[in-house]
Amino acid sequence: MSIPNDAKDDIKKYDVSSVKAAEDDDLGQVVHTRPPMNYSSPKGFVESFGRRWTSIWTRRFTIAIVCGQLVSLCITCTNVTTTELVNRNWALPTTQSFFLYLSLFVVYTPYTIYQYGFKGWGNTVLRDGWKYLILAACDVEGNFLVVKAYQYTDLLSCMLLDAWAIPVCMFFSWVYMRPRYHWTQIMGVLICVAGLGLLVASDQITDKDWTALNRAKGDGFMIAGATLYGFTNATEEFFVRKRPLYEVVGQLGMWGVLVCGIQAASLEHDAMKLASWNGTTIGLLVAFTAAMFILYTLAPVIYRTASSTYYNLSLLSSDFWGLLFGLFLYHYHPYWLYFVAFIIILGGLITYFWYSTPEQQGETKPVAPSYVNRRRGGEDTVSELPALQKDDSAV
Repeated sequence: MSIPNDAKDDIKKYDVSSVKAAEDDDLGQVVHTRPPMNYSSPKGFVESFGRRWTSIWTRRFTIAIVCGQLVSLCITCTNVTTTELVNRNWALPTTQSFFLYLSLFVVYTPYTIYQYGFKGWGNTVLRDGWKYLILAACDVEGNFLVVKAYQYTDLLSCMLLDAWAIPVCMFFSWVYMRPRYHWTQIMGVLICVAGLGLLVASDQITDKDWTALNRAKGDGFMIAGATLYGFTNATEEFFVRKRPLYEVVGQLGMWGVLVCGIQAASLEHDAMKLASWNGTTIGLLVAFTAAMFILYTLAPVIYRTASSTYYNLSLLSSDFWGLLFGLFLYHYHPYWLYFVAFIIILGGLITYFWYSTPEQQGETKPVAPSYVNRRRGGEDTVSELPALQKDDSAV
């Protein structure tokens, strides 16, 4: 394959600063591009590969990958605390989630009122509350169904079927925002799933599985829960790209409290009386709520800096962090495949944006609702994460 001399000159002249260079598409919005690859010679390939590699590590991508591993760590914390709660005769999944949504409501709703005023916040509830109610209901039921699935099916089915949330999320993201999926992104997804497969194999080899009580019922719960997860992740991404983070998370918390409260009162009223309420269980419940609060706070940041699909891919590494927890809490012996799987998943996360850029996943222009007359300070445009609103530079 030959490359024209003028093209070779363009490749040689390319430097890292041109990662920030962008071209306008037909809609007039900025589209960031990657440096071209040079296949004319081994030396040219290595040099162009280095430029492409450097171009990936923008501030935006670094925030996305770090936050992704933090939420993966939070998922592990919630799994550990939930297991300890069940072992101490405290198995109230809906009640457990109620405290999460309550904390989101208590923290983010007052700040939304501070920004919008009571009238503006009231208009948000009246005009857009139904959207957030649907989002919260799907989120609550997704959490509930996944917890129920673990009671009926085995670990292998749960881990594999939970990955169903990834294609569901990609589909709804395409419906909402029409992202430009490149074949390298599909490859990144497949690499991450391959890493998940090694994690599953590691769990099987180290005998961490359990007997399924009712596989068909449990698998059905898991598929339904994963479908709701994919839908809610993509929907929340669509919301936070258009509205302030504090509005979306605050509304999710408020309606989540309502849905969770009604469901807990209906399904877990008698179990609340039989559960063990003591200092240890309360401490574990606080730890669970704190980990979930961090997760629900960081997730919208990942949606903006990368995408909801990228968020779901990041969660695949949670089993590796679970191993580290097990080393300290349960004295697990590390199995070498866990480390290989973790590296493969990280490779998949990098491959996902090897060609495409995070900016191509969806337009991000968060603004206050049009019915909010004046935000605090008289500005309607929300300038959150200012470092991400301007062109990124390589880290």
